[in-house]
Amino acid sequence: MITTSRRAVLLAALAAPVAARAATPAAPVLTKAMEGTTTPGMAAMVLRDFKAQPEQVAGIRRLGRPDFVRPGDRWHLGSNGKAMTATLIARLVERGVLAWDKPLDQMLPGLAITMRPDYRDVTLPDLLSHRSGLPENHDDTAFFNGFYVDGAPLPVQRLRYLTTALADAPAGPKRDAMIYSNTGLLTAAAVAEHATGKSFETLIVQEVFRPLGMGSISFDQYGGAHEPYGHVEGRPADKPADANPRMFAPAGAMRLTMADWGRFCIDQMRGEHGRGKLLKTETYRFLHAGQGETHSALGWGASPRPMGLTGPALTHAGSDGNWYALVVLFPQTGSGALVIANAADSMGGDKATLAATRALAATVAAPAPTAP
Repeated sequence: MITTSRRAVLLAALAAPVAARAATPAAPVLTKAMEGTTTPGMAAMVLRDFKAQPEQVAGIRRLGRPDFVRPGDRWHLGSNGKAMTATLIARLVERGVLAWDKPLDQMLPGLAITMRPDYRDVTLPDLLSHRSGLPENHDDTAFFNGFYVDGAPLPVQRLRYLTTALADAPAGPKRDAMIYSNTGLLTAAAVAEHATGKSFETLIVQEVFRPLGMGSISFDQYGGAHEPYGHVEGRPADKPADANPRMFAPAGAMRLTMADWGRFCIDQMRGEHGRGKLLKTETYRFLHAGQGETHSALGWGASPRPMGLTGPALTHAGSDGNWYALVVLFPQTGSGALVIANAADSMGGDKATLAATRALAATVAAPAPTAP
């Protein structure tokens, strides 16, 4: 099973980076970050004063092909899509279709009898902030692999997954420490599908992407002949089981351009200043606030000192094992950095992405003051 959880372990480099001269000049910060790794390609975007700066690229789209990364390519965001799912849920709450405080057994009445009693009073904020107690995934590889060939509509597949996953024993107490859970985001999406009669894919396009002018969305896990591919263990990740099945989209299985990712991030920051296009100011701030005593917000991490820089900031990482993406946003100044690689920890893509994010974020935020 491939997961979209954040990967914190940075592995040592195995070989030299791919060297090539692209039609678009390679960004020095990305080229340097790729050194000592086998990461094929990267892209990055800096945000300043609520405006996107020109996209930066380096490397190639796919090993074995002389096809360079270009601005406007689509990249797999992994779990960075969770903030988008949370924003969709918030839109439906503002409209009165959903409610923040309604218990799960009432939101998914068809699963109320079979779900464990531990989850029956779980709410949407619990699910979106990883504080429901649910495990990361239902840990049954054979069951999970069945979704690669499942021809049922995606909402039906998600309910099938949840019928089993919501019977799992809790990984810990709810509303306590954060326990990262892809199942929690799939559950929230199923709640939205039950309430509206529409698929998650239709809803998020209607409620989030289209209003923001984000037209590059793809729910397919693989690109075309001239798009970046993810990579794993030194090869293109082009086998069906390399990626998550399509039903996993609410937890992080979407591809977008850097420009569209930037549009979403800018709106999230503008929203805290009363200038967002999707939600009320107080709703943006609620999404971005750590829940309970944690730094886990709704689809975001809420960090006071990200990478030793002056916060507060919104952060997240995403990977399905074939890509690695990082974002850090500073809503007070409308600045941030978005970085992605078409490889993950098996090829040093996580290491390269973190290095580039540190370098770029340091250009838009001051070092955090040291304690006296």
